[in-house]
Amino acid sequence: MTMSADAAAIHALLPQTQCTRCGYQGCKPYAEAIANAQAPINRCPPGGTATIERLARLLDREVLPLDPECGREGPAVVAIIDESRCIGCARCLPPCPVDAIVGAQRQMHVVLTALCTGCELCIAPCPVDCITLAPRGSLASVSPEPLASVNLQRFDAHEARRHERKRERLRVLAERKQRATRASA
Repeated sequence: MTMSADAAAIHALLPQTQCTRCGYQGCKPYAEAIANAQAPINRCPPGGTATIERLARLLDREVLPLDPECGREGPAVVAIIDESRCIGCARCLPPCPVDAIVGAQRQMHVVLTALCTGCELCIAPCPVDCITLAPRGSLASVSPEPLASVNLQRFDAHEARRHERKRERLRVLAERKQRATRASA
């Protein structure tokens, strides 16, 4: 399904962190909700006041303060994994919408801070609480925040891989089911 022109213009203004703090499962569903007058323009903490102002101009609406239910505006943050506590469970890998975490099962994981959007989605699944957030500017090696266009490209690639893995799993299961059915017949 393609987006309406309004939703696409709104989507282009969002930071593409895919953080879900707005209450939607990513920037695209939030953009569609705004375009369909189902959501206000002030629910994006990563975009903050600047994004709210751009959305208000685009849609000829009043500038609203950031909705505190969604979080608060702050400095750009990145996820940091405490190497001494990481058990290599790999539970942080699937939720990262831009694949900024690398590692393998039973191996220590690391965040590629230059790619991290600070979405926080990797924190909850960690069973040992070894992931924290740090202001991007506090890192020894400071990298600029990734551009929204880069975030969107990485998210689209992540989603394509996720869907391909799901299709492959379903194909393998169907194949096994056919073999089992033939064997029992």
